Amino acid sequence: MEKRTAESNTPLIRVAITGPECTGKTILTDQLSGYYHAKGIPEFARDYVAGLNRHYTYQDVEHIARVQRNQVRDIENQGVRLLFIDTYLVVTKIWFEVVYHQVPQWIEEELHRKQVDLFLLCSTDIPWTPDPVRENGGEMREVLFSMYKDELERLGSRYVIIVGSEEQRLKNAVNAINAFLQEIGQQELIK
Repeated sequence: MEKRTAESNTPLIRVAITGPECTGKTILTDQLSGYYHAKGIPEFARDYVAGLNRHYTYQDVEHIARVQRNQVRDIENQGVRLLFIDTYLVVTKIWFEVVYHQVPQWIEEELHRKQVDLFLLCSTDIPWTPDPVRENGGEMREVLFSMYKDELERLGSRYVIIVGSEEQRLKNAVNAINAFLQEIGQQELIK
């Protein structure tokens, strides 16, 4: 079912930026939010995990997933027309699969509700930079990229792969979003 904004009878368009670690998701989310003068939801997991002062647990990852879901739900009643989400449940689902080999059923159900209209899947064609929170550099980035792509296809989600330098990624993302907005009859949101 299509969600409508509280202040109008127009649909809320949700765009999630996804992909492996260190592929420019946060930068791209910030750039797109600014470019479209739209609402952006920052990644929750990174700061949460960094603040634990211990290794994360299954319960921590599930908490992260619930916060991600609730952040999007909270926006639905704010009259927002276009929403950019830095990382979403597809990443969390794959995180559960890779680390714990099991996924909470409610995440599967949530993903099948099609809460995201368009995914921007960031490629691994930019260098990985290690930091205390990142744990999947090297070949694992390619494995994860394939897992995200496969999951989006399994779900029947609409997605576009975003490649190139930071400037190219923004241009490619804007082109993909504008084409999508044109297709769904939301030309007034095109920039």
